[in-house]
Order: sequence, then C-alpha cells, then structure tokens
Amino acid sequence: MAQKEFKEAFVANLNGTGLEEVVLGSFLSPLCFIIRGFLLILCYQTRGAVVLPLPPLSHMFLDVFVLVFPLVLSCTVLSSVLHQVILSLAFISAGLFCWIRLSTDRSAQKSASSFLQTPVQCDQVPFVTLFRVFVNVKTAISILAVDFPVFPRRYAKTETYGTGVMDFGVGAFVFANALVCPEARRKNISGSRMGHVTQQIVSVWPLLALGLARLLSVKLADYQEHVTEYGVHWNFFFTLAMVRIVASALLTILPSRQLWVFALLFSGLYQFTLETSELKAFLIHNNDREKDFLHANKEGIFSIVGNVAIYLIGVQFGLYVMQPRFHVKEWLKMLLNLLFCSFFLYCVLFACQTFVEPVSRRLANLPFVIWSVGQSLLFMSCLGVADMVLLFSKKSSGCPFVPSSLSLCRKKEERTDTTGLERLCLIKAVHRNQLLFFLLANVMTGLTNMVVDTLGSDGFFSVSVLLLYMFVNCILVHVLHILGITVKFW
Repeated sequence: MAQKEFKEAFVANLNGTGLEEVVLGSFLSPLCFIIRGFLLILCYQTRGAVVLPLPPLSHMFLDVFVLVFPLVLSCTVLSSVLHQVILSLAFISAGLFCWIRLSTDRSAQKSASSFLQTPVQCDQVPFVTLFRVFVNVKTAISILAVDFPVFPRRYAKTETYGTGVMDFGVGAFVFANALVCPEARRKNISGSRMGHVTQQIVSVWPLLALGLARLLSVKLADYQEHVTEYGVHWNFFFTLAMVRIVASALLTILPSRQLWVFALLFSGLYQFTLETSELKAFLIHNNDREKDFLHANKEGIFSIVGNVAIYLIGVQFGLYVMQPRFHVKEWLKMLLNLLFCSFFLYCVLFACQTFVEPVSRRLANLPFVIWSVGQSLLFMSCLGVADMVLLFSKKSSGCPFVPSSLSLCRKKEERTDTTGLERLCLIKAVHRNQLLFFLLANVMTGLTNMVVDTLGSDGFFSVSVLLLYMFVNCILVHVLHILGITVKFW
C-alpha cells in the first residue's frame, strides 16, 4: 500500500470518544487562561508595573507556553491522563489564587456581595473572543496532530457516527462565526434585503478562493484525502461559505427572536427525512462517487442543512450574549443561563441518542446540531466563569488590567494606558487575523506532511514538531499584531 493510502486509512473508520471526555476537555483552556491571568497579577504585585509587568518578549513566550503548549500536550502524550492534567491545573490555579489573596492588603479585599455590585466596562464580550480564538487554536493543533500516531484515534473525526473531539471542532467553528456575525451584533442592514444577501455573497469570496486553492493543491500534490469527511471536491472552506450565504438569506426573513425554533425545525425535518427516506443510505453508501458532482460531494452538500441550523442558533445566542451589561451580577446571571441551556441540551441529546440515532458529523443530523450547540455553550460558559474569577482577583489585588478579560470601571483619573499589554497579547493577535491564522495552519500542515514521515514518527519527535509548528504560527500572527497589521483585503 502506498504512503498516501496508508495515511488515508490512518484517519478512516474511527468511532470517536465518549461525551464525558469532550466535556472534560472544556475545562483545560479556561484553567490555562486563569493561570496566565494570575501570573500577570502576581507580576504586577511584585514589580508594581501597570502596563508591562514583564518584558515584551516574556509576555509573548508566556502566552505561547501557558495558553497553547498545554493544549498540544493534552491531546498527545498527556491524553491518557487528561483528568489528572485538569486536576493539576486546578490545584495550580487555586494555589496562585491563595497567593494573590495573601499578598493583598486586607483593607483592599472585598466581599463577594460587594463584588456582585461592581460596575464593569468592556467594548466587546471577552469570553466570546476567547471562545473563538481557542476554537481556532485547537483546530490548528488537531489538523496536523491527527496525522501523527501520538494523537489518540478517538479524538479524530469519526467515520459515520460518534463524538470525536475534531467532530466538535466543526460545529464549534460554525457556532463561533455566528456569534459575531453582523446580524448577531445588531448591525443595521443598509438597503434592500436582497442587497444585503448579495453583499454577504460577495463577502465570502475569500473562503471560496481558499476552498478552491485547497482543492487544486490537494489534487496537484496528490495529497491524502478522507473523502467521507466532505466529499471528493468539497472541503470545510466551501462549507463555511455556503452556510454563511444560506443563513444570510434566511436571516432576512426569519424573526430574530425565534431563530432557534426555525433552526430546530429545519434540523428536525432533515432528521425526519433521513429516517423515512433513502437519503441516509445514499449519504452513507460510498461506492457511487463517480456518478456526478452530487454523488461525489454528498456529505459536504447535505451537511449544510445541519450547519445552517447551528449557525442560526449561534446568531440567537449572539444576540443574547452581546446585550449591554453593566454590573458583575448581570454577567453572572447570563453565564448561569448559558450553563442551564447547555445542561438542557445535553439532556435532549441523551434522549435523541437513545430514541433516534447517535451523533453524526458526516450526516450533520439533529443530534449533531444539539451536541455542537450544547458543548459550545458549555465551553464558552467555562471561559466566562474563568473571566469572572480573574475579575474578582483584579478587584481584590488592585491590578488594573489583564488582557482579553473584563475590566473594572474606573474613574477617569485612575485609568491607565493598557495598549502595551493589548499589543503583546496572543489572544488579541489571533483574534485580529483569525482567517490568516487558520490559513497558515492549513499551509504548514501540508508542508509538514510533505517533509516529515508523520506515521513513522515517535512520540517525542511528533510532539516536538507540533510544538514548533504552533510556535511558528503564533509568533507570525503575534508579530503582525505588534506591527498593527490586519491582513484583510476583502
């Protein structure tokens, strides 16, 4: 068997992992974010610096080592002890929190009740940015790591049914895009509705161009393909573009307050069609690829229905999350509502998997829609709780600012220039050039596969390559952010 066939077989016929392991992984990034924030607060307390408690290079390396490298290690050499990794990070966080409290003047420490009344200022919702950035970072790690034996097969995309970590990445990416779309941010639609749809069609041309570029490069380089993911010619860039176009058209006619109802109606009708017609057999059958374009790319085309449903629900939650809030108690109430919605959706998911069918990213069925939204809400809520913990620590310690987190309202004379830390923040850097970061990850994944024998690599070499790959990706967007460059030409 040729090397290409070996690599294709390596990522095929997989069944995923349990829901509980995906849920457990939701705590990893929030804990890393908390630890990074606590370290900056301790540096502020020790050095007394307001804008740059650490030298610039130290800030860059701190973000990469604390926010990114643990994610690489947790899905490779530490994947078998993930629960121990989570507990260890939780103990480190608790230790740093106690250290901060002990280092704080007793007179400056505030009670929890007074904290709830604290006014908060923010131009954006920080944990939404965190959610989008960490989904992008985890996707970048996974698309290369999956080609190495050190990456657990249970984390890779499933063949037909199952809940792999990378399966969640697909739904989370769509949900993350919906959270900040113009409709979710309540941007006024100028001109006619048809004009707005036309504008959105034009705006997705970079995704179509990237999808076409990926298609040509894969075919010309004879790169390995797992055709049951999206099809022979289809890829995720095309899915993102088509979902945006279809959703934009629907959003011009659907009432914004009932988007979730229509989303569940669409995915429910699609599920009913799967169960009562030959559509499911058509999508699962894999020996008819040469008939026509529809047969060749049936997974990518029909999965648009489920992904549009995820997008519409994402817009609904974006409208809720982006509402202005001015006090800590309002933010906590919103986070509790998101956690409740996540818990409710998981209850519905268990019922669907018992009485309907299991989750299927390939079919983008109703259970996949429910799982993607429920798990996205859980992950985003965990990041929001982490942000609240940091805000409490900032208030009690007197630290004025931790980048990419909520800020306390201060009197005009107490405000400080925070552009220094903003300019050195990796989260801000990835957020500034998200599409470029994703594109870089795809290009470097292809180059790495051409240069490195991924299947024959041992654990140490595989992890070293992955760490270097993520370090280069992060530093490139970091440098662009420091220079104030946003790569956007559309």
